[in-house]
Amino acid sequence: MNRTAEGVAAGIDAAEAGARLTEVDGRWTLIMTRGLRHPAERVWPVLTEPDDLARWSPVVPDRPLTSVGPARSCETPEAPAVDAEVLLSDPPRELVHRWGGQLLRWTVTPAANGSRLTLEHTFDARAEAGMYAAGWHLCLAVLAEVLDGRAVQRIVGTSALDHGWGDLREAYDAAFA
Repeated sequence: MNRTAEGVAAGIDAAEAGARLTEVDGRWTLIMTRGLRHPAERVWPVLTEPDDLARWSPVVPDRPLTSVGPARSCETPEAPAVDAEVLLSDPPRELVHRWGGQLLRWTVTPAANGSRLTLEHTFDARAEAGMYAAGWHLCLAVLAEVLDGRAVQRIVGTSALDHGWGDLREAYDAAFA
């Protein structure tokens, strides 16, 4: 395992497996928070710029997510595009966008040693909560490495299985039971 892969693995293991699940009006919201060693101004472009998102996120839009309006998003170039739409862009504090029928709210707040990133992922099927939590757990570990300037591979699709996605999903499913 190379040093960057070791960094991602350490980030996956070190990240608090905590997540909250709430229900509002028949929809479910997964809430995950991570402390980052970088200020909000450094985090913001990694949440909004397609080239940066392609380094860590399953949401890769066809345009920057810096202004309100429609977009298209693909997880990989060969995957079919899904409709996306920026509903709120308040740099460097808050981004709200649709990804297909799901809603993602990213909030970046200053913290003593950088910033605090909160993801609120809203979706319809409660049974998918553990799956989404496991996926975001991996993606957020990669995000931390990207912010630290490391050249790491994005973990999406079937590659997630090689990074403990199954065990993470089981743990989140049990936590949400």
